Amino acid sequence: MHFTKMHGAGNDFIIINNIDGAIPESVLPELAAGLCAQHVSVGADGMMVVAAPRQGGDFRMIFYNSDGSLGEMCGNGARCIARYGYENGLSGETQRIETTAGLVTGQRVTKRLYKVRLNDPSVIYLHRSVSVGGTAYNCAYIELGDPGIPHAIVLMPDWDERDHDMLRALGRALRFAEEFPRGANVSFVKVVDVGHVKAITYERGVEDFTLACGTGCGSIVTALALKGLVSGKNVKVSMPGGELFVTLTHESGTAHDVYLTGPTCVVFEGETKEI
Repeated sequence: MHFTKMHGAGNDFIIINNIDGAIPESVLPELAAGLCAQHVSVGADGMMVVAAPRQGGDFRMIFYNSDGSLGEMCGNGARCIARYGYENGLSGETQRIETTAGLVTGQRVTKRLYKVRLNDPSVIYLHRSVSVGGTAYNCAYIELGDPGIPHAIVLMPDWDERDHDMLRALGRALRFAEEFPRGANVSFVKVVDVGHVKAITYERGVEDFTLACGTGCGSIVTALALKGLVSGKNVKVSMPGGELFVTLTHESGTAHDVYLTGPTCVVFEGETKEI
C-alpha cells in the first residue's frame, strides 16, 4: 500500500489515497494506530484518507488521530491534503475538501504555502472556569465546525517558562475535565502583541503536545479577537514547529471566515505491508 508522509509546521501526517474504496473503512482505525506509532512504524500525529466526494467537493478527507480515533477535522492536515490534492490531480489551485466537520476550502499560495478556510465556530464561550488540583483556570472554549472540534484556550503568559512535564500534566487534566464532556484540545497561550501570540497545544487523540495545531490556531485567534486582545488580521501564531497565520472576521460576539495560512512539506513517499 502506497502512502505519503507530509507535515505542516511540524504537525505530521500519513496520507493514503483510497478514492477507489479498495481499503475497507472498517480497518482504517487500526491501520492508523499502527502506522502512526512512533519508533516502531512510520510515525505521525495522524492519518488522513482521501476518499470519493459525497457532497460535490473535489475529494473527501477522513481524519484519524494517532490512537486510531476518528477526528472531525484537522487544520494543518487540511492544508497538507490540499497540496496533495493539487499535486495528484484531484483538484485545481482551489480545493473543495469534504470533512466530518463540514466543507473546507483550500488555496495554493506558492508551491509550499497553502491557505485553508476553516469551519466557522459553532460554539463560543469566552469564560469557563475549570479547577485542577485546587486551582481554577479561566478557559475560553471554542468548537470549529458542526460537529465541532473542541478547543480550550488558557491564557498563561509564562507557559514557555514552566516545567514541560508539569505543563503536560495540566494539559492532560484539562483535556479530560468534566466541564468538557467531549474532551478538548488544550492550548496554552501568551499574547506578545495585537498581531502575535505564542502557543502550544495538547491534542486529544495524540495525548501529548504536538509541534503545531491548525484548528488550535484558529480557535486561539477567535477567542483572543473576541476578547479584544488581538486584531484578527494576519495574526502570527508561533508554535514549537513554526509560524502559522490566522485572519478572521469577528463581530457581535461571533466570528466567521477563519483562514489559516502556513507551510507544507512532503517528507517522503513509501510502501507499507501493513495491509
